[in-house]
Amino acid sequence: MQTINFNKLNLKRNDLLLDMGCGEGRHTIGAYIEKPVNSFGFDLSYKDLQIAKERLNDFDVSNKREICQFGVGDINALPFKDESYDSVICSEVLEHVDSPEDSIKELIRVLKPGGVLALSVPRFLPELICWGLSKEYQEMPGGHVRIFRHSQLRKLATDEGLRYLSFHWAHALHSPYWWLQCLFWKNKENSFLVKKYHQFLVWDLMKKPFLTRILEFLLQPLMGKSLVMYFRKTPKSILEKEKEKEKEKEK
Repeated sequence: MQTINFNKLNLKRNDLLLDMGCGEGRHTIGAYIEKPVNSFGFDLSYKDLQIAKERLNDFDVSNKREICQFGVGDINALPFKDESYDSVICSEVLEHVDSPEDSIKELIRVLKPGGVLALSVPRFLPELICWGLSKEYQEMPGGHVRIFRHSQLRKLATDEGLRYLSFHWAHALHSPYWWLQCLFWKNKENSFLVKKYHQFLVWDLMKKPFLTRILEFLLQPLMGKSLVMYFRKTPKSILEKEKEKEKEKEK
């Protein structure tokens, strides 16, 4: 299940792609399989990284010349030189961190000029419903510490000099699943409704029937679970020219 649209990253052959907060590797592996890029996934969870490595072994990559690797890394202290990556993904991470401002600055630091940064966070209304249905959902260890509005996520990146490109929503059919989990939080592991809806999502993911694709498309504006935005890092030379123009206008 992918939240990020790889076609919007402007990926080229042999590009270096960073998936920060990769979890179990869905985007790291997905980009590596679908695109001719070198894909690197980093996360604080060693357990999730081990699962990601095991999942990569499920694919036949014998014909791939590019590489896919995983490692432990902190989003606020990335072990990379400035401008190391052609594109950066940060999916469903910023709602967890103490300072999204510091995290964004670090992601921008390692992104090459002209490169694309893809950000995704839980969408405001579906997430607000989760918080309203379950206090335990909000307070679980490693849980979400904030809810982003559309304008807040966009401003977070543009305030650091990134140029906004586009946005979309994702996973509308997944919102009811999380609402059911929150509603039956104390007994969610044994809830009949939670189990059945999970089976439906797995079936939908594997079969991709036309009817649910249409339903997902129609429901995205109403209850898409994730908000996804894309930004480009403007080269310093262009930024300086734009600042000079702004100063001239002020005069």
